[in-house]
Amino acid sequence: MKYKISLFLLFVFVLNSCQNQDEKRLAENEKEAKKKEAIFNNINKGWTFIDEPINEISEQKLNSWTEWREFMKEIGDKPRKTIGAFQKKSAAISKKAMALNNNIPPEFNVPQIKSRISILITKIKMMDLFIHLNKVPDDKVVFLIQEINKELISLERQMDKIVEKAKIPKEEGEADFLRMLDTTRAIPSSTPPLDQNKPRIE
Repeated sequence: MKYKISLFLLFVFVLNSCQNQDEKRLAENEKEAKKKEAIFNNINKGWTFIDEPINEISEQKLNSWTEWREFMKEIGDKPRKTIGAFQKKSAAISKKAMALNNNIPPEFNVPQIKSRISILITKIKMMDLFIHLNKVPDDKVVFLIQEINKELISLERQMDKIVEKAKIPKEEGEADFLRMLDTTRAIPSSTPPLDQNKPRIE
């Protein structure tokens, strides 16, 4: 009889323990779901890219640059519903950003533009990295979106400067003068360097 009572008590204890663990697990799952929802809401609210050219000049010049148009279209489409959708969109944006190094229009194929494109790509890759972490640092993702917008503005303003500068007529002989200033075109010196130890006649 004592054996049956102790077995019954053990069974009740095990059953009670399982119920407590289930309740604990449910509470943890609910907490995790709320955390993921908060992350999603924060990213959803902060996911706003500047997807329109900031002025007419950029818009006109960029019509011929297919990679730029596709990149701007990609950042203009906002994902919906899940954090997974944002992760897919981030990967697509990163891929389109990498393509910006291809077929740059000749007037924009200059170091000032290329360096800005590199910075833009770096920040987009960072955003893509952070959004794919197991625990998504939503604040960092939102901050990087703002940084990407700043880089887009900087890039388009630089394009404007180049277009405006090209409109200024050059004076006669200015092109030759600029070519002379280009050190890469300089004629190498054929005279040997002076030996400092050699006595000089004065």
